[in-house]
Amino acid sequence: MELTVGIKGHDEVVVDMTNVASAVGSGALDVFSTPSMIACMERAALSSVMPYMDEGFSTVGIGLDVQHLAATPIGETVRTESELVEIVKNRFLTFDIKSYCGEQLVGTCIHKRCVVDINKFMEKAGLSSK
Repeated sequence: MELTVGIKGHDEVVVDMTNVASAVGSGALDVFSTPSMIACMERAALSSVMPYMDEGFSTVGIGLDVQHLAATPIGETVRTESELVEIVKNRFLTFDIKSYCGEQLVGTCIHKRCVVDINKFMEKAGLSSK
């Protein structure tokens, strides 16, 4: 596994009735929900480092500091960009993440992930990784 600071990730989603606040239970309005934005942020971070993971390893989210800055209406596209900004003990990863609608910044996040051995993680959780 050769992770380096500066690895970038990307996610993109169109706002529709499945990811608005009224549909996911985080609010009453038909605008892009904060939980949906967080999912995009986690996908961008995860997908950026997966090509560098040794077989049998992945990452899990362990922390989020999120700011949802602007509403995004149905039909608009939310583009999320992540950058790996810190690696501690080759295991603890910190990402700087931003979400945009066009050029407008709609969300920011400092996201932490931890590299895990999938089998050990699932066993500790009482689950099978198969």
